Amino acid sequence: MARYQPIKDWPEEDRPREKLLDKGAEALSDTELLAILLRTGNASTGESALDHARLLLNRFGGLKGLDGAPVAELKTIKGIGPAKTAQLKAGLEIGRRLGRGKWEAGQALRSSEDVFRHFAERLEKEKREIFYVVLLTNKNRKIREVKISEGSLTASLVHPREVYNPVIRESAAAVIFVHNHPSGDPAPSPEDLEITRRLKEVGEVMGIRVLDHVVIGHGRYFSFSDRGVL
Repeated sequence: MARYQPIKDWPEEDRPREKLLDKGAEALSDTELLAILLRTGNASTGESALDHARLLLNRFGGLKGLDGAPVAELKTIKGIGPAKTAQLKAGLEIGRRLGRGKWEAGQALRSSEDVFRHFAERLEKEKREIFYVVLLTNKNRKIREVKISEGSLTASLVHPREVYNPVIRESAAAVIFVHNHPSGDPAPSPEDLEITRRLKEVGEVMGIRVLDHVVIGHGRYFSFSDRGVL
């Protein structure tokens, strides 16, 4: 067996941490970034932090799979354990929160892609459908977002009363509806079309503009407004 060589003994240009400081984080692969979070390997088995990072990415199918992996399962992997599991989950959560912050309260809506980028990290891996209403000012600036329901979308789950109560409380002038399809295909279902039609009709009666309904799938989305079906 080859003699174990810790990363700190590698040539400087090959060490992930030094490479990041010299060339920037964007120059590193997913494996190298993960190795920095892990910090150390296992001298007794001759595995480096890079070896552990590669194992995790292969086992869970990349960073998204690793992000969704149960803590209990990660802790049982040889060489990972509770401490490294906590480090990984903390690092991935920071990245997710940064992604969520791309459309802050007070910022104006520019496109349906803004909505997708804001919600994608949160909704792409959900196993249930979750419906949100985003409240906007008369200048289309975000006030806040409100979760309305969890579960397969039906008229009873997404009732106009539940949707428009927070809209009235916040004196919002416009709204955007957002929900996900756990199947990964964002194409709207007949139920999606019916619920959107119903909510838009109620909004028109109340003088509230319905700007869009964005359905989020895996890495892609469907915008009712962009497709001209709103």
